[in-house]
This record gives sequence, structure tokens and C-alpha cells, in this order.
Amino acid sequence: MRAVLQRVSRASCKVSEKITGEIKHGLLILLGIEEEDGEDDVRWLAQKIVNMRIFGDDKGLMNKSLMDVQGDILLISQFTLFAQTKKGNRPSFIRAAKPLQAMPIYDKMINELETLMGKAVARGVFGADMKVDLLNDGPVTIIMNTKDKENY
Repeated sequence: MRAVLQRVSRASCKVSEKITGEIKHGLLILLGIEEEDGEDDVRWLAQKIVNMRIFGDDKGLMNKSLMDVQGDILLISQFTLFAQTKKGNRPSFIRAAKPLQAMPIYDKMINELETLMGKAVARGVFGADMKVDLLNDGPVTIIMNTKDKENY
């Protein structure tokens, strides 16, 4: 499972001109799921996300977590995070989990994050053509991979 965390002042997602999710201060998370991903990946990543100290304290240092600042999450499914670009110029997405496998894991991530945070997670629509708008804060962007935990 791969995630791109972007600290934002605001973020929203639209599908067919309708807002499906919107947050103010918090994290926009792009989430890619691969075939081997399971509940252990969900639990590990969700814990890291809510406790990652990437928000400023009173001295402007990144010492506060999403929980500390009572921030929100906008979670967007993003199979293209598993693009393989080694051969040719057209990316292959063969490592990304198929929708029937990925959707339940995406839902588990939503549930895990909501449980940890004690509030709802804003989201896009799995598999839809989404328009994501954000105002990056910093910018701060963190990339995580559950299959390479020692480096993340």
C-alpha cells in the first residue's frame, strides 16, 4: 500500500461537478492499494498517518500530529501510485489491486482512520474520474509504502 500525504489548508474532491468530500486544515491522502495488501497494512499505515508529526507547533517546528491539531482527512483512491514506467512510455498498472479487491481495503482504511480520529473522513468516489483541488501548506508532502516500512 502506498500513500502520499499532503498537508493542506483546504482540499476538496468533485465528481461530475458535485463535491464528494471537503476539508479545511489537515491531510489530503492519495492511497494506492496493491494485490498483497491486507488488514496489517491498513492498521500500520493508519497509525502512522494520524500520529505523523508534520504540523507546526508554536515555534513553527513540525512537532504536532494530525490528532494534536484536530485536523481532517480527505482520502482519495489512486491506483496510479503503482505505475510501472520501466518499459516504454505507457505506464503499466498491473501491480495495482483490481477494484473488487481494492474497494474493501479502501473501506477498511476509512473505518480505521475514523476510529482512530473519532470523526468522519472525507473522501472521493472509488474508481471515479475525480477533480481534486487543494491548497498545499508548506508544501509538506510525505510518501509512505507499507512494503518498505524500514525506510518509512
